[in-house]
Amino acid sequence: MFADAKPISAEIGIEITGVDGRSLNDPRAAARCRELVDEYGVVVFRETGIGDADLVALSRMLGKVVVPPMGGGKDHPEVSAISLDPAETVLASYNQGTFHWHIDGATDEVPQKGTLLTALRVSDEGGDTEFANTYAAYEALSEQDKADFEKLRVIHSFATAQRLANPDPTEKQEAAWARVPEREHPLVWTRRSGRKSLLIGATASHVVGWPEEKGRQLVARLLAWSTQPRFSLRHHWRPGDLVLWDNTGMLHRAVPYSPTSPRLMHRTTLVGEEAVA
Repeated sequence: MFADAKPISAEIGIEITGVDGRSLNDPRAAARCRELVDEYGVVVFRETGIGDADLVALSRMLGKVVVPPMGGGKDHPEVSAISLDPAETVLASYNQGTFHWHIDGATDEVPQKGTLLTALRVSDEGGDTEFANTYAAYEALSEQDKADFEKLRVIHSFATAQRLANPDPTEKQEAAWARVPEREHPLVWTRRSGRKSLLIGATASHVVGWPEEKGRQLVARLLAWSTQPRFSLRHHWRPGDLVLWDNTGMLHRAVPYSPTSPRLMHRTTLVGEEAVA
């Protein structure tokens, strides 16, 4: 299955061509997608033209699907529109936060398992999506760094991420951000399987027990390490593309684009299955 498949790099991603989106609504296709996500972290299907019904069906075969409390579609409440246009989504004002490296649900005890994103309309300038493999970034650390970092814990907060996109917030914005509780996580996320990754990104504020500035410097250094070219890829969207990724071990971000851009994506998200430990 998926005969025209080509790894994008040694560390991250595989690109697949010649697949019609309707054919992904099949248990065999879903099983193969799961295997490829586990192996490559990011799976790119070029120009599948998958519709919302098939997107939801595929997502359900991959896991339990999040039904967002806000921003879900009328016909398919599991599908969120991703746009900077308030006419497309009530969450448009928050989507500039996606311009910074992050994982979804980092302030939750159980971050979301995976994400499926398809392009309905693309941007003329900007709007690419970048991914970075934090499993590979962890494995490439020195043994001393691994030992040191496994002792550390980091505070993650929604407000920290939002301040990157909105450095001069209003009191109302600050109050809204503060309603999302902070979360303390280990810097190194160890899975039940034994696989490990760095848990960093825009929500990572500071290291517990360290002076805040020292902790912020370490978080920034590890983000720069994890997102260097050897661990990352940049996907240039075409209409109809579908990308699936392991949200727990792949950082991602959107390359900035204009609020007047036609860019419109549809997204489904898979409920997390493993707490951070």
